[in-house]
Amino acid sequence: MSSPVSRHAPAARLDRMLSPIHRWIWRDHDRRVQKLLRFGETETDGGRDLLRAAELTSDPLLRRLYLVHATDEQRHGMLFRRRAAAMLNARPRLEMTPIDLSAPSGHGLDDLEVDQESDGTMLAFLHVAEKSAASRFTVYRDVLHSDPVTQRVFDDILRDEMFHMNYTLTQLVRVAPERHRSRIWKARLTRMWKAYLRLASALAGVIGGVLLTIYYFVVLPPFAFLAKRAARKENSGWSAVAPERNNSLRRQY
Repeated sequence: MSSPVSRHAPAARLDRMLSPIHRWIWRDHDRRVQKLLRFGETETDGGRDLLRAAELTSDPLLRRLYLVHATDEQRHGMLFRRRAAAMLNARPRLEMTPIDLSAPSGHGLDDLEVDQESDGTMLAFLHVAEKSAASRFTVYRDVLHSDPVTQRVFDDILRDEMFHMNYTLTQLVRVAPERHRSRIWKARLTRMWKAYLRLASALAGVIGGVLLTIYYFVVLPPFAFLAKRAARKENSGWSAVAPERNNSLRRQY
């Protein structure tokens, strides 16, 4: 059965438009190491999710493909981590900056709950995720002319990404021939919605930081000034208490 699979991995228009930003990000050695380590972590986590998907599916062909896919993801994680380690070892320790692994890499299977997915929704999500990753990896490879070793790592991984993107679409057409397009659109909208939530959360954090800074430097200084002026009017030392207020306590108030 023929299916509309692609043989090349052209970058999406938005990713191509962001090439100057990606070039600036990847130009810095420390940011490059951080992104490689994050990619390695994401690829390894995706491999574990695919192993779980292979356990859950009742389709023998999908089980074999998921196992191959999981093996590829584990290898990708190893390639990313090895390259990051080589870059760290090649740099003097005094020049190294702390590595932050808290931020997600923004691609892979981080939005997927494998136990709650059917074969159709699983394949649709995998296809959309792999297509998005292939697009971005293509841009990353193209902007890394100054680092041919890392460029070759992406070039190697892109060949597997093309296979993953194509087999997921082929199997989705087989599993859900009449609903594969709606499944893909649903997976795209789900990823877009979750990406919007992550962006909104990050934006809320930035806005909150700006507002707190404004309060600290604009609102609090007048109150601090008034408090100091009022404190100067207070008598120093102990103050005598009126006799009617100095009785034994018989109740709380």
